[in-house]
Amino acid sequence: MSSIITSKSLYEQDLNLWLITTIEQLQQGDLNRLDIEHLIEELEGLAGRDRRELESRLEVLLSHLLKRLFVASPNDYRGWELTIKEQRNRLQRLLKQSPSLRNYFISVFSEIYDDAFELVSLEYTEVSFPQVWPYSQTIEDILLTKFWDN
Repeated sequence: MSSIITSKSLYEQDLNLWLITTIEQLQQGDLNRLDIEHLIEELEGLAGRDRRELESRLEVLLSHLLKRLFVASPNDYRGWELTIKEQRNRLQRLLKQSPSLRNYFISVFSEIYDDAFELVSLEYTEVSFPQVWPYSQTIEDILLTKFWDN
């Protein structure tokens, strides 16, 4: 029992040292001394972090796609296209690392589009952006298609 109390207090005092200790315990098969409660908490946090990263990057991507497609500002096109490329690259890496996030991508697309629409509509009040994404919503198209070339 004292090792569990020590592990929990270690978690509260030094997260990095707790992580190193937990990894060593797992590698050695020392499952009896694992701080299971905090290990589960950390794993849940990792899963949530990836979903939040996907949401954030998708919102930036969609915001910049909307700007590039509907805001007549040729001087800004290159900057928007670079941001689109960067977000697409990062999303592709995230989905390659965690393919199960593809389902999450699909399930939150409309909600994230609504957020992006609201953001750009506030920024560019004179532009009429479509309330619903007017192009393909497949992950491949969102991450690869130059909609402005079509």
